[in-house]
Amino acid sequence: MDLVGKITNASKRIRPQVRYTPLEYSMALSRICGAEVHLKCEHLQETGSFKFRGATHKILSLTDEQRQQGVITASTGNHGLAVATACRRLRMNATIFTPETASPAKLDHIEKLGAILTKVPGDCLNAELTARKTAESQGITFISPYNDIDVIAGQGTVGLEMFEQCPDLETVFVSVGGGGLISGISVFLKAMNPDIRIVGCWPENSAAMYESIKASRIVDAPEHPTISDGTAGPVEPGSITYPLCAEHIDRHVLVSEQKIYAAMGLLAEHERWIVEGAAGVALAALLKHPDAYKGGKAGVVLCGRNIVLEKFLSVISTPQAVQTP
Repeated sequence: MDLVGKITNASKRIRPQVRYTPLEYSMALSRICGAEVHLKCEHLQETGSFKFRGATHKILSLTDEQRQQGVITASTGNHGLAVATACRRLRMNATIFTPETASPAKLDHIEKLGAILTKVPGDCLNAELTARKTAESQGITFISPYNDIDVIAGQGTVGLEMFEQCPDLETVFVSVGGGGLISGISVFLKAMNPDIRIVGCWPENSAAMYESIKASRIVDAPEHPTISDGTAGPVEPGSITYPLCAEHIDRHVLVSEQKIYAAMGLLAEHERWIVEGAAGVALAALLKHPDAYKGGKAGVVLCGRNIVLEKFLSVISTPQAVQTP
């Protein structure tokens, strides 16, 4: 599997629908961390997250007949929003299976884009399995949030852009859920620079891929509420992201909810950016062990901004969020 080649081709295929997002140097965070910190601004991507890359690439990879049939997917928000937006632009039908506990604000937005929502009892994994089974029975394309090579290639264009923007990055921090984003980024960057360090970042309350890597197989992991809802949930059995993550992630960092709050607060204070919890996880991982990266060049992927305003304001007003580490 030539994933590097697929990522390179994906970068060409998704233009101009998908934005080439900036890699911003942060003077304030560089001072705090003692490293040269560059922020990959996927929160400025269309639909507010990196998910638009993978969804767009997958849909553009379909045949005309497949597009006419429409697509089915499963999502707690960002992936569903991305699929719904891409389908709306191409005048395609999209059905999105979602856990009953998904954010009402995100689901409302998805419905307004014209997608059909089907709520499923249980967690994200149950929604994924139900959606895949339904798609197979109806002969319709299923678009996994992460367990799909075309989706991974689309997400990997984040890494391609980072290499073009700053080829001498030494360490890159990426939040991990199902592993689609970090799989694509790590494969591409390591092909360009085998010495680069890829840091997988998880909230302590939900770290399914981390626990699976530790166990050397995909396992069920304890799940607790987290502000990083974009990375929460189990990993689908047999996911192609598991071996990619196991092979290419160099360091594994878990962060507390308080540290995530603090990272989100710092980005609001110094960069004037609203980001969701999953984006805060990546920065929190750098802030947890800044001495390990002192004097180097670090890239932090800010994967999304889709958070309800009231929740964001509540998070950054906590004592933990207003204290500089």
